[in-house]
Amino acid sequence: MRAVKSRDTVPEILVRRMLHAAGYRFRLNVGSLPGCPDLVFPSRQKVIFVNGCFWHGHKCLRGARIPKKNRDYWTKKIARNRERDSQNLRELRTLGWKALTVWECQVKAIKLGRLRKFLE
Repeated sequence: MRAVKSRDTVPEILVRRMLHAAGYRFRLNVGSLPGCPDLVFPSRQKVIFVNGCFWHGHKCLRGARIPKKNRDYWTKKIARNRERDSQNLRELRTLGWKALTVWECQVKAIKLGRLRKFLE
């Protein structure tokens, strides 16, 4: 697991490139906000999380897969991650921020229009 990155992942970079090419400017991984969002738009008070399906327990094929070895550990770990994500979203909402989660499996198919609609 040491090789697993928490920032600058391929899906995150693809979303960043798309938004930057469209003229949006943002901050990266702002640690002072709950959950350390991947992309932060301070003037709009909006954040985007780019989550890996496996690590955050998405309901897609990749996210539903549980390793055969150490099943109990992975089930608990992913459940904790999901709970932490929910808590971070609640805290952001309380602080007046709006959040969008983009899943790893959606990155290649995501349309700029969806992101623009969220950011406007």
